[in-house]
Amino acid sequence: MFITLMGVWLLLNNSLALEVVISGAVISLVLPFLFCGKCEVFTYLRFTPKAILATFLFLFTFLGELVKSNLDVARRVLSPSLPINPGIVEVKTKLNSKIARVVLANAITLTPGTFTLELKDDSLFIHWIDVKSTEVEANTKSIVEKFEKYLEVMYG
Repeated sequence: MFITLMGVWLLLNNSLALEVVISGAVISLVLPFLFCGKCEVFTYLRFTPKAILATFLFLFTFLGELVKSNLDVARRVLSPSLPINPGIVEVKTKLNSKIARVVLANAITLTPGTFTLELKDDSLFIHWIDVKSTEVEANTKSIVEKFEKYLEVMYG
């Protein structure tokens, strides 16, 4: 938590002046003790070389999906004759960690055209702008699998 807060502090201040670094270090040390005594955000995150590589690959994959889905939604907006087939689909996840499931749900929601409505046990219910299948396995393969393989390494 300290590293994250300190990184954000330095980015927001855009300075490496001694007083900025010292005040950021003090604030970054105090805040986790005050507000995050029982936070589980970083508890399950692995810091192995393989997990760090998986994090970068996850971010790269997410950014790729973000660009593709933005272009798809923009194309649908600019060309209203393109058919849409909105609906709610169920997908399954094999992730065991709660935080990994939340990260997966957020990654899905952040890509335009999809919105995670509910996360229940190993199922996610997603509103999709263009439902291609009603089969759980096909939807899981299309939406979830590309993120899941990296999240398994990152969170176990």
